[in-house]
Amino acid sequence: MAGVKDSVITDRYAIYNGDSMDLMASMPDESIHGSIYSPPFAGLYIYSSNDRDVSNARNYAEFREHYGMFVDEIHRLTKPGRISAVHAAPIPSGNSGRDALFDFPGDVIRMHEESGWDWIGRHVIWKEPLAVRLRTMQKNLSHKTICEEGEAGGVASADELLIFRKRGEPVHVEHPTGLDFYAGNERIPSDLHKYRNWDGKQTGNRYSQWIWRHYASSVWDDIRLDNVLPFRDSRDEDDEKHVHPLQLDVIARFVQLRTAPGEVVFTPFMGVGSEVYESVRLGRFGLGCELKPSYFEQAVRNMAAVDEPREGEEVDLLSVIADDDAGME
Repeated sequence: MAGVKDSVITDRYAIYNGDSMDLMASMPDESIHGSIYSPPFAGLYIYSSNDRDVSNARNYAEFREHYGMFVDEIHRLTKPGRISAVHAAPIPSGNSGRDALFDFPGDVIRMHEESGWDWIGRHVIWKEPLAVRLRTMQKNLSHKTICEEGEAGGVASADELLIFRKRGEPVHVEHPTGLDFYAGNERIPSDLHKYRNWDGKQTGNRYSQWIWRHYASSVWDDIRLDNVLPFRDSRDEDDEKHVHPLQLDVIARFVQLRTAPGEVVFTPFMGVGSEVYESVRLGRFGLGCELKPSYFEQAVRNMAAVDEPREGEEVDLLSVIADDDAGME
């Protein structure tokens, strides 16, 4: 396949190292049941020097043109009535410490609508301010700024998961015994556990209803921010410090709600394999493509451990921010 340098294909997943556009071009219409991914944030992060990397666009107009091709192709590949979820966030227009924000999520919505998708909602994901500083290196997002020039203090912008539906009549996703597990940092009340896998009328399934109320909320403030796949070994020497995978809780909620066991979940920006990993763990077929070799190699390692018990990789945010602040003085 043109543009694909390496691959690992099993009966549970298929992952590719190469250009996603080449992979998608080889796939038939309406061959995936859902997709979830985090695109390059319009030049905010440069992930590689590869001239096929969308993050290397010369300007925003070029980025928009190239990313729009991905949106169109995913629309072609998605079955009617099914869902694509896109992780996005507002982008600082610069990093002087006094810059305006660009509404990147809003433009992602416009691009999808232009491609024929219906935008049906968004989940706002609360982010700890130090984590945002770590990821974006936003100069005005620090306690030091507040102490010295409070009027310039920044805001820790939330992440957003934008939900799009392809028009058409779907094959429905059914949960005959409701939702049977919860991905998040709260504890399900002990008196509700007797309702798990309730096979009676679902109006009486208080366990599933508790989970649904958390998942259906427009604000997700119960995501485990450190529940991510290992990623440190995937970094090249010239990588920017803020590279950080999407939380597994976010992916799990999409996969659990929007797809059924055995269905195909796709990600065109695979990174270290988070979306494929969580899809496989939940009984779906994971399909992903990643351009950068070091990320792909980490994805291979992560997928090899998909059946092993794991704990989220913890990031010592305070020490990282302290080091960054020291380097700026």
